[in-house]
Amino acid sequence: MVCYFVIILNHMISASIITLVLPILIFLWAMLSVPRPSKRFWMAAIVYTEVTIVIKYFFQFGFFPWNINLELYKDKPYHVPNIIGVEKKEGYVLYDLVQLLALFFHRSILKCHGLWDEDDVSDNATHKDDTDGEISEGSERRDSVGSLKSVNLAASVESIHVHFPEEKAAIRRKSSSSGSQISHRSSYSSHRSKRGSTSTRNSSQKGSNTSIKQKSRKELLMEKLREQLIKAKAFTIKVILQIYLPIKQFFYNLIHPDYSAVTDVYVLMFLADTVDFIIIVFGFWAFGKHSAAADITSSLSEDQVPEAFLVMVLIQFGTMVVDRALYLRKTVMGKVIFQVILVFGIHFWMFFILPGVTERKFSQNIVAQLWYFVKCIYFGLSAYQIRCGYPTRVLGNFLTKSYNYVNLFLFQGFRLVPFLTELRAVMDWVWTDTTLSLSSWICVEDIYAHIFILKCWRESEKRYPQPRGQKKKKVVKYGMGGMIVVLLICIVWFPLLFMSLIKSVAGVTNKPLDVSIKISLGGFQPIFTMSAQQNQLKDMDAALYKSFEKRFSKETSALQFLEGYGKEDIIIAELEGNSNSLWTISPPSRKSMIQSLKNLDHDFTLVISWTIQRNMSLGAKAEMTGEKHTVSLSNTTRLAIAEMMNSDNAKTVMLEQIYPWYIKAPSDSTAKPILQLLQNQEFVNITVSLKRNGTGDFAREWWVLNQVNKHSSSNTGLELFVFSDKVSPPSLGFLAGYGIMGLYASVVLVIGKFVREFFSGISHSIMFEELPNVDRILKLCTDIFLVRETGELELEEDLYAKLIFLYRSPETMIKWTREKNK
Repeated sequence: MVCYFVIILNHMISASIITLVLPILIFLWAMLSVPRPSKRFWMAAIVYTEVTIVIKYFFQFGFFPWNINLELYKDKPYHVPNIIGVEKKEGYVLYDLVQLLALFFHRSILKCHGLWDEDDVSDNATHKDDTDGEISEGSERRDSVGSLKSVNLAASVESIHVHFPEEKAAIRRKSSSSGSQISHRSSYSSHRSKRGSTSTRNSSQKGSNTSIKQKSRKELLMEKLREQLIKAKAFTIKVILQIYLPIKQFFYNLIHPDYSAVTDVYVLMFLADTVDFIIIVFGFWAFGKHSAAADITSSLSEDQVPEAFLVMVLIQFGTMVVDRALYLRKTVMGKVIFQVILVFGIHFWMFFILPGVTERKFSQNIVAQLWYFVKCIYFGLSAYQIRCGYPTRVLGNFLTKSYNYVNLFLFQGFRLVPFLTELRAVMDWVWTDTTLSLSSWICVEDIYAHIFILKCWRESEKRYPQPRGQKKKKVVKYGMGGMIVVLLICIVWFPLLFMSLIKSVAGVTNKPLDVSIKISLGGFQPIFTMSAQQNQLKDMDAALYKSFEKRFSKETSALQFLEGYGKEDIIIAELEGNSNSLWTISPPSRKSMIQSLKNLDHDFTLVISWTIQRNMSLGAKAEMTGEKHTVSLSNTTRLAIAEMMNSDNAKTVMLEQIYPWYIKAPSDSTAKPILQLLQNQEFVNITVSLKRNGTGDFAREWWVLNQVNKHSSSNTGLELFVFSDKVSPPSLGFLAGYGIMGLYASVVLVIGKFVREFFSGISHSIMFEELPNVDRILKLCTDIFLVRETGELELEEDLYAKLIFLYRSPETMIKWTREKNK
């Protein structure tokens, strides 16, 4: 195992063709060898590692063209030296030397235990047995060999016979057909000797004809060329057979072993596949090109399915389904084919396709390396399953082998996974020989699961018995009962607690990014627009906050409002008094506006609106929030503004109860003024004046606004206090977005429905829940599984009918579930 780990680790770090050979040989040769890898494998691994070290050392010289600009091709996955593994780098043979050291250490251990030359001894013994078994046909074989010397080359090619001890060993295992094989071989040798004599007779006739008629030089050259081609063909066939036949014999012995220690490691293989599935879900960004910073939850929330994630999930899930099908069918040949396809396919994808997709080398992809390492564990378990063979009987779930609390809670957790129980039941029905229909199959599975849970509870009652007539202990009552009471109270008051704590404890202050003010008169062009950003948005310091609290110390409503905000939640927006845009009203509109101001028979309104922009990513429901306030101007104010517009002098006009001064910015789209902080809950006064620059048609005009009483500064302008509500962190935004009423409707009522089902309807299930002894019913279910595995399908139908009758007959159920001593 240490050698396997070092070889796989070396390949994960190097990720090249030159290191790819040994991992494939491990999964398709070493781990499939019975009882252990042969001496030939270890010698091949040692020699191959030594050759790899020499090749890497040779290509480290600087005269090779790809070793000149190392930084240019260092991180390119499809650079040829990087693919082969001969690029120049520091520590190029470090892991190869560690691998060679591990191999030599393992070789010394095998020699110490006398297992290194075990293969040679077994080969000599096999060869001796083969020789003793074939003495009877030795003379015929010598005659055949002698006849082969006299035949022409074309006939010799047709009669080539390659001797392999492994093939004889396979034939020798079939003792029933050994006699027929020997007789067939003898007849085949005699047939060859007859054909050889015929060829000799034909050659003698050709010799007599040659003496009569001489062949030309061209015909002799063509004949020699034909002979060389025949020899090359014979040599090629011989080499191919020497490679193909041992491999064929190896897998034949693997699929048809003389003996096998049957084992079941499907659970471990399933867990390895599950871990790989989790790695894909939480690290899918490592299998894409431009998704290194992507998040699967954000991608799915935007209704976008990444292609890399989809392909990896489907492939992983498909392999898990195929593995389950092979396990249920117990076909070793299918498992071998599946193992070969997976080994070559995954190695090709991980080390040749994935680097091109991600545009980074495999050795730089940590998630892909972790996925490959877990998959190597799966390959090792799969090879062990092939070598030992599938179990002859698959009875029930692996979690139902023991009856204790651990198995009980694990089994119930297994059943809580959505669609897992249903998918397993349907797959088992599809790939298992049975006479039951799908509904009957699911019925048996449900009964077995229910009886297993009852069995676990009955065993726990036997381990921890309750004396008769003794009241329940306070530890049990306050432990379990008190926990349930606390849980139910928390569920009832969960929305209030959640919304309160999430903002006071884990809340984030969503400070404004921009604060804008706009004022317009009577529906005409706005007279004032201004916004505050960056440096104009100031945090409230401690001294100002204390003076702020001191100012409202005698106002109860104001203090109650301030309790929910700290100084970090208050932003002071300092707005410049001069409008940021010129007042470019047309002369007719200007004249109409002055007439409207002087016409006191109709109302003339002033509209002030404010807009606050926040960071949407912090959890705000709306990016922009704002509101507007409309007020009718008094006659005195209207006449003063009209006089100011007609005059060339810069006069100042007081606008009473216009400006809000304090604004609350919640997470929604409505920002309302805070009346509790205003004196007598009235807006404050501001002054307005019209400035001019130039005369006549070239005059430029703009409005100037000023707030008289300000807290923080005395410059001309406006001051606006923005109180920002805390928002929930983005990680909990999916719950906080529902609000208090939404949480009550979607969470509390749904949970309450399930809790009510648990506390009600118990009387209808007493007959099937309160069973004193379920051993007989459990044995009946396991008997159904057993006869199904042994192929007794008629008996399966009978036992299923017996189980259904048992659940239909309350009297029989009572008799079957009595205690054994009654």
